[in-house]
Amino acid sequence: MDIKVLGTGCPKCEQAVKIVKETIKEVKAEASVEKITDIMKIAGYGVLTTPAVIIDGKIKSVGEIPSKDEIKKWLEK
Repeated sequence: MDIKVLGTGCPKCEQAVKIVKETIKEVKAEASVEKITDIMKIAGYGVLTTPAVIIDGKIKSVGEIPSKDEIKKWLEK
């Protein structure tokens, strides 16, 4: 599973990365997490508001810090 967290490094973006990594560890999912901070790369995904979470190329969350429950549901699919 390929997970990308898009964000410019703001506190909300850092929190999103942290919660995604914690959730992956809790459910023992096999996933790589990449943090993308480059504005041009973020825009390339069509994302205008960060933080955003993308799993296997699908945008799952934009402009908010997802809850662990939300992330767990995404990881199950």
